[in-house]
Amino acid sequence: MENPDLPHVSCSARVATAGEALIDLIAGADGRFEPCLGGAVYNLTRALARQGVPTLYLNPLSRDRFGRQLASALRQDGAQLAVPQAVPQVTSLAVVNVDAQGHPDYAFYREGVADRATSAAALTQACRQADELSLVCTGALALSPDDAETYLPWLAAQRQAGRTVVVDANLRPSVMPNLESYRRHVMTALQYADVIKASDEDLASLNLPGADALAQAQHLLQASRACVLALTLGGAGAVLLTRHGQLFRARESQAVVVVDTVGAGDCFLAGLVAALLQHGLPTSWGAEPVSAAVAKDLLRQAIASASYCVMQRGCVPPSRAQVLQRQSSVVFASDPGWLADKF
Repeated sequence: MENPDLPHVSCSARVATAGEALIDLIAGADGRFEPCLGGAVYNLTRALARQGVPTLYLNPLSRDRFGRQLASALRQDGAQLAVPQAVPQVTSLAVVNVDAQGHPDYAFYREGVADRATSAAALTQACRQADELSLVCTGALALSPDDAETYLPWLAAQRQAGRTVVVDANLRPSVMPNLESYRRHVMTALQYADVIKASDEDLASLNLPGADALAQAQHLLQASRACVLALTLGGAGAVLLTRHGQLFRARESQAVVVVDTVGAGDCFLAGLVAALLQHGLPTSWGAEPVSAAVAKDLLRQAIASASYCVMQRGCVPPSRAQVLQRQSSVVFASDPGWLADKF
């Protein structure tokens, strides 16, 4: 599906993202479907750009109407396109049903689509042309075994180049025909990560040992080469774990009114990555004892970013100013008012 003649642009992005860009067809109460710009990596790209992080989206986009809308929104948010020329393949689609608690389930249409019309060589070359690039992100549908030849060599090249590799173990088990093969491949991809982000639901899907999500997260971190793992727990907040063994827990001080959770994890990760860059943290951060103040700031920005998102319909990433405004509502396990039974 790759077009080797597609031009790539030189840029000064600090972060590059690789993975799906699609249209979420979100079911409404009246049975109609509302088309929304989406895809976990696409959402992450927009969320990073809105928070002022110079971000390069690596995958091609379609010349169809949906593809033009996806490209336009990225540019409006300030993201850069590694492949500015549209491709003839159609845009990926996801049919999304949201339950009474605001949690989505998905059905994907992704054969012969634009965002998969790339290769490891194309992704690597685009990163090579970004002189200021220090961090790369992928995850979600890019962790499908069908795309192993695209993303695994690219991840290996980024790690070899000394860039921080962030992988979001944002699993979609319901759409993978062979769950065991999918789990094995996800675990393989996570071996390239310096930073892992996962939800409690992701860890359950991986069928990891451990009595609860925290124990499973600890197992996953030790089974990988990553130095940091960010565990999201929905309304119960989030935990940041380091390879050295430190653990930081945080949540909103008051319950947030949830419209839906579409894109919440993507916005969480954007807040986390923005904070990593803001503090200039090295790839090995977490291997040795870390500053509690810095770790708390990472969680504070990540949770504030996710909370803003869940209060909107669809994925509406916050700006940097909105994240800063919300982060004072985040409390930690050592703070007054913390409810220990939240974990």
